[in-house]
Amino acid sequence: MGDTTSSTTGSKKAPARESARRKEDTLRRLEQDVDAWVSTAGADGLPYLTPLSFVWHDGYLLMVTRTTNPTARNARATGRAYVSLGHTRDVVLIEAEVEAVPVEALGEAEGEAFVAKLRWDVRSDAAYTFLRFRPVTVTAWREVNELAGRHLMRDGAWLV
Repeated sequence: MGDTTSSTTGSKKAPARESARRKEDTLRRLEQDVDAWVSTAGADGLPYLTPLSFVWHDGYLLMVTRTTNPTARNARATGRAYVSLGHTRDVVLIEAEVEAVPVEALGEAEGEAFVAKLRWDVRSDAAYTFLRFRPVTVTAWREVNELAGRHLMRDGAWLV
């Protein structure tokens, strides 16, 4: 009883983080991480998973992909996606509404933020589409001891 040893790793688990700390850690990851896994599905329900680079800008994730890629097509068809940061022992899972933005319609501040972080500029290439992922729900956890308090955002509003 009271043993905090993980049966899968044999190592001691850290105590569960308070919700405020989890939000702080999540926001830090959104600012500092570069890549995320993006999961979308087309109107036919067929799932598609791909890694994309992102910038956290004004409360949403901004990513870019080729206009013809399944992620862009699915985003236009359904307007929904899941985005995951981290690995299986430090998860941030975001359910998001997605808006496809043609390169010529991207705001200047957004474009500059994207280029400044990722050092990649496709704003003059119509073969690409920017995607704005607005979080609807955000959950974050590291181990089973954090599952109970994993919900940080619901309906687009931070709970913490």
